[in-house]
Amino acid sequence: MMFFGFALADSMFAQAGDCTIKRTTLQPEQVREMARDGALTPCLNPSHKPTIDAMRSRFGIEVEIPETPPRVAVAPGDSVVVMGVRGLPRLTDRHEYTEEEVAQATFAFSRYDVLE
Repeated sequence: MMFFGFALADSMFAQAGDCTIKRTTLQPEQVREMARDGALTPCLNPSHKPTIDAMRSRFGIEVEIPETPPRVAVAPGDSVVVMGVRGLPRLTDRHEYTEEEVAQATFAFSRYDVLE
């Protein structure tokens, strides 16, 4: 299974136990293709909708937003694609980012493969 989210958590790896993880940098086009092909299982928190909207507007990556954040348990052979974001401010008094804020932010995509 290939999950998609904005971060890795140690709890994701409880089922995998001791394992080796291979990290690969991805281009936005690769992630957009994975999402379009239905290869990604979103593990997004609905409260991060502004960040998801920023990803959609900047890269055209479309993923479903689950009603509740799913629990993720990766096993050997699974992968997690992560979009890391730097430079977006915390939204404390509003519910979306401006185009300028999205344009100035840095987005990076990585794939973490759980090996045997």
